[in-house]
Amino acid sequence: MKVPFIFGAAFAAIAIAGAAPSAAHGIGETVTPHFEQSIPNIPGKSVVALVVNYAPGGASPSHIHAKSAFIFGYVLSGAIESQVNDGPRRVYRTGESFYEPPGSRHPVSRNASRSKPASLLAVFVVDSSEKDLTTAVQQGHRQGEKHE
Repeated sequence: MKVPFIFGAAFAAIAIAGAAPSAAHGIGETVTPHFEQSIPNIPGKSVVALVVNYAPGGASPSHIHAKSAFIFGYVLSGAIESQVNDGPRRVYRTGESFYEPPGSRHPVSRNASRSKPASLLAVFVVDSSEKDLTTAVQQGHRQGEKHE
């Protein structure tokens, strides 16, 4: 399976399976491609699913996704703290879900616990032509360190 991503050079130590490894990754985060399929009845659209595993205290850098990407996030285990655009920060627990509309900024995505791992299924509905699904965003300040 070939799933393209964008990796920041500072995060190169974190490996991801895929032919063109390149996605924004943070400390204690592992992203694994799980599924990719064009949508037959919606020409030019694809579904891409990734599993994001966070070590205790792990986090993704602030990032944006492909402009066409509608994203559904489902917490597989643990608790994930997330913020989309300027909305409130919220902790989602196992079995809970959230979404990101196209063009969103994701300033906070992290394991809400410093002692237990957490995992998330991220499902993208995206233009098949968009190859860069995630791009790290430089921040003027550091993300908050609030954890359970």
